[in-house]
Amino acid sequence: MQMDAAYSNSDHVPGSADFPARWEAAAGTFRADLGDRAELGRSYGPSERQRFDLFHPEGDAAGLVVFVHGGYWKSMNRHFWSHLAAGPLARGWAVAMPSYDLCPEVRIADITRQIAAAVTAAAARVAGPVRLTGHSAGGHLVARMCAPGMLPAPVAARLARVVPISALADLAPLMETSMNDILGIDAAEAAAESPVNQPPPPVPVTAWVGGAELPAFLDQARWLAEAWGVAWHADPGRHHFDVIDALAAPGSDLVRELLA
Repeated sequence: MQMDAAYSNSDHVPGSADFPARWEAAAGTFRADLGDRAELGRSYGPSERQRFDLFHPEGDAAGLVVFVHGGYWKSMNRHFWSHLAAGPLARGWAVAMPSYDLCPEVRIADITRQIAAAVTAAAARVAGPVRLTGHSAGGHLVARMCAPGMLPAPVAARLARVVPISALADLAPLMETSMNDILGIDAAEAAAESPVNQPPPPVPVTAWVGGAELPAFLDQARWLAEAWGVAWHADPGRHHFDVIDALAAPGSDLVRELLA
């Protein structure tokens, strides 16, 4: 369809098919090495996929970081990304990573509500400020958490910073892609579920994107920044599949921004 090439990261990044196996192996090693500081598979809802892993730092946590994975709301799960907790964890923050039900079994609006439940459940287990980040569809989902009334008031009051990475901020273009046969986005859902249509949030937000990403993703970051009056940053040389690597490095610009 008309917009397929604009949003096909797999076609844009050489060797893209190799990334999932690499992520899964690194994530599995990370969980194993963390031992009893990895609290795995905690339920936050009725379905099997409504679970999160919670990684604890040494000593008392400074607060909670929640990372929400991508996959165009139709693929992947939390088990591919555990190693990305390493950066915040080394800086003393607990990190929660939820899975969620996928399209077409549910709609994007349902996933948004699931992530709100996951953030709420994780926040109940870790005291202190809450910082949210997510990649691609996960960037969309953490941006949606900034909508008025999305999170319970006590949890929303703890939000300290949100960093959507390569986020899909306006869903309308996706209605013109072939994957919409799975996603089922219509005009009403595109309007309701697009973060660009939300009021600017009262918490600090930085829209982060790889500098070497497809133009559509650079546009999406800029659209979010313009709609909310916040900063956006294009990480030089990074594409859609390696822009998240910096989360694993405690001293990276991305981790510093998230924990600022």
